Amino acid sequence: MKIVVATDSFKECLSAGEVASAISAGIASACPEAEVSCVPLSDGGEGMAAILTDRLGGEYIPVPVTGPLGETVLASYGRVGDIAIMDVASACGIQLVPPEKRNPLIATSRGVGELVSAAIRAGCEELIIGLGGSATCDGGEGMMTVPELRDLATGTKIRVLCDVDNPFLGPNGAARVFAPQKGADPQMVEVLEQRMRHWASQIFSHTGVDVTTLKRAGAAGGLGGALHACLGAELVSGIDAVMNLIGFDKEILDAEYIITGEGSSDLQTLSGKVPMGVLKRSREVPVYLLSGRIRNREELLSAGFAGMIQVTPEDMPTAEAIKPDIARENLRLAAERFSREILG
Repeated sequence: MKIVVATDSFKECLSAGEVASAISAGIASACPEAEVSCVPLSDGGEGMAAILTDRLGGEYIPVPVTGPLGETVLASYGRVGDIAIMDVASACGIQLVPPEKRNPLIATSRGVGELVSAAIRAGCEELIIGLGGSATCDGGEGMMTVPELRDLATGTKIRVLCDVDNPFLGPNGAARVFAPQKGADPQMVEVLEQRMRHWASQIFSHTGVDVTTLKRAGAAGGLGGALHACLGAELVSGIDAVMNLIGFDKEILDAEYIITGEGSSDLQTLSGKVPMGVLKRSREVPVYLLSGRIRNREELLSAGFAGMIQVTPEDMPTAEAIKPDIARENLRLAAERFSREILG
């Protein structure tokens, strides 16, 4: 019996590889005869660069850049030949900001521009950039303050892997949907929306590209829109691109079950997140969802998941659940439960 464990990371807690390993350990303890294949995945967020760099046999290049609060942080990109692979979270990720200091009104994406600039100046001719997990909601304005970035990127092939489909502005835009997750209260959200509206008009004046309703432009606090309009980047589904690059379809050949998951599953899961990407590629293999928290169960089941198990006990506070050792144990127990209930 072959079981493929194809999971995302648990944000600010465990990497995708660590999540998959914990699930594999749980299955092995309850069903030792099962063949478990771990396939860590990403939809473009934190950890995407590591997954692809390791899989493709690249090396890591460290780069000091401006962090989200203006401090210097050590970001990095993976290099495979003349291709650079990077996460914006490495430069402006929410994990770089303590919870009490999170404020998208002041967080900047400048470090992303510095990382892009460093890779191109080092001779990389193609960039794969993962959007997700940012602390920012500046529409990429900070990124574009890096001198000569637009000229430098001319002729460089840039592919941007997006974890959401949201547009730049509006009720489903970057500020209104994601800024509250980054520390914004309702008043701050409206300020951010107006700032991004003004920035969108400036982008249009300089590039002729209207990013306001562009699909995926709202990813990573609007970085998707700026990368597309100002640097000529192609915006694509992150999970589809990652699965293509690692050969996911071959990984699931002969699989009888697939387990996927993420830190929290809800309606956003249906809009380009890892579990939905796995479900679409499953080739009628039943896909089970093991996620830290699960909301909107009816909608998720209607999407086609064969079943789902919430990893975190309902009465466990999130602050406790995201401690790595506790998360690993919760995952192991959930995988044991899956083995007993589904594998028999």
